Amino acid sequence: MGSRLATPHGGAIHAIHPPGLQAADTKHHIAEVLLSSVRRATVARRGEAEQEFDAASGTLLISPVRADSRVSWPTVRESVIVALTEDAMRTLATHEFDTAGVELRPPPPGTVDSWALRIGQLLKAELAQREVPNELYVDSLITLFGVHILRHYSNVRKPPLVIRGGLAASVARRLQDYIENNLSRSLPVAELAGIAGLSVRHFIQAFTRSFGEPPHRYVVDQRLGFAEKLLTRGELTIAEVAYQSGFSSQSHLTTTMKKHRQKTPLQVRRER
Repeated sequence: MGSRLATPHGGAIHAIHPPGLQAADTKHHIAEVLLSSVRRATVARRGEAEQEFDAASGTLLISPVRADSRVSWPTVRESVIVALTEDAMRTLATHEFDTAGVELRPPPPGTVDSWALRIGQLLKAELAQREVPNELYVDSLITLFGVHILRHYSNVRKPPLVIRGGLAASVARRLQDYIENNLSRSLPVAELAGIAGLSVRHFIQAFTRSFGEPPHRYVVDQRLGFAEKLLTRGELTIAEVAYQSGFSSQSHLTTTMKKHRQKTPLQVRRER
């Protein structure tokens, strides 16, 4: 049992898995972060002898696309699984390291990665809530997770660039206009980073310094502001307002507005 969300880069799943054999997904790069401990698991990879290992909370397992590997879990486990498409990983590698040639190098079985665990816990918190997950937020976390994998578990290397300032004023205005004109559709963080001419990681840092909040929160606020304008006009149904402002459904708009504005779309409409 669990919850999942697909994004432009791939997807994320939080789940509690029963004991059993787990085969590799051959269509995506897969990274799994354990949120619970499992003893005496075994992993078999092509060309290698089967290995037994203990998996503590924070253990990171990576299965590259088309990998021939299987993991046997003797007990129930809780984990977050992140899937990245080949195209998404190549795009990240190009933006971050100026190369599309990516070869993932899985860590030894039982490797604990505290940074991956923190991202996994953030993904769990977003996916497990009752409200509809924020797609841009989840996509941002998946993207940061992908960059982390490239930096530490692949053949590509590049010293990190430190972004000390925010966005140039002209870039910030361009982003404001672009977001305002595209609120009705999905706005992946990689797309916004491309407009700014920055890698995703550096874009999030610079955007937050310029706007005082990360991209996903800014976009949600703009969607809600636009929805409020449409609601006060009274020309569209609430479901149509939700669609026009980029929410997946009327209930998605309602739960998000209650969370961030402490009122419902119907209350906004009645206030006009």
